Amino acid sequence: MLAILVTSLLTTVTRAALPAMAPITTSDSLLIVAPHPDDESLCCAGLIHEARKAGANVAIVWITDGDAFHWDAMVVNHVLVPDRVAYQRLAQIREDEAREAARILDVAPASTYFLGYPDRGVGRLMADYYAPPTPWRSHYTGARSVIYPGSLELGAPYDGESLTRDFGEVLDRVRPTLVFAPSAQDMHPDHHGAGLLVTRVLTMRGELGELRSWIVHGGPGWPRGGYEPRSPQTVAPTGSGLRWEVFNLGEDAVAAKLDAISAHRSQLEVMGHVMRRYVRSTELFATGPELRDN
Repeated sequence: MLAILVTSLLTTVTRAALPAMAPITTSDSLLIVAPHPDDESLCCAGLIHEARKAGANVAIVWITDGDAFHWDAMVVNHVLVPDRVAYQRLAQIREDEAREAARILDVAPASTYFLGYPDRGVGRLMADYYAPPTPWRSHYTGARSVIYPGSLELGAPYDGESLTRDFGEVLDRVRPTLVFAPSAQDMHPDHHGAGLLVTRVLTMRGELGELRSWIVHGGPGWPRGGYEPRSPQTVAPTGSGLRWEVFNLGEDAVAAKLDAISAHRSQLEVMGHVMRRYVRSTELFATGPELRDN
């Protein structure tokens, strides 16, 4: 009984401490920017479900196919030392899982985009490999350009200019009213790089006001606890200075989020207990890229 009372009190305090995000309406068009397959579900599956229920358009763009997760490549290929083929096979598996998660969330196949850039390389592409004399080479797949069929621009070199151009093309196709992307304060280098990419492109287009930021890698041990679908999400330690808004999820949205996360079966085999921590009764989004309260 005491545990229930404490949980209820924490839920009330957390929701009261943060302003509510404006409701999604049928006139909205959302673009979810995911550095890897599974990020779209961890950050935003509840939001996507509620947006589709409200009649809003939703599109998802994956920057990489998640082809550099060493432990995952070992598990899905049943090898101790994955080679280039093993990492490329992992990418195809994770892409298929992302498509299944999108289907569960009622996102149409025509509204899903895979860019195919290198896992563990996005941060470098947005820094010293933005306009290099030689494209970035993946240490995992050995590729220097987009190699996966079905990608937006097959053969695009691994550099920041190409990534920026391809992301701009997705924006032109989707014409979003809201863009949900990782904060540059996310600790994962691909998430940090994706945050820089989205901020840079939206700034150039005069559309920065459309940006809402989220964090998945928010510090050691976060989110704390286990599978707690009735508890609210807490602000990540690395995002403590951002202007967060809370998006409340109905029970059906929470269930849809668990189903979407569960579609990423290869990831669940390696880190399922961590992934289920993100299934909470709320999702949190910041109203600007690096806006801080005084």
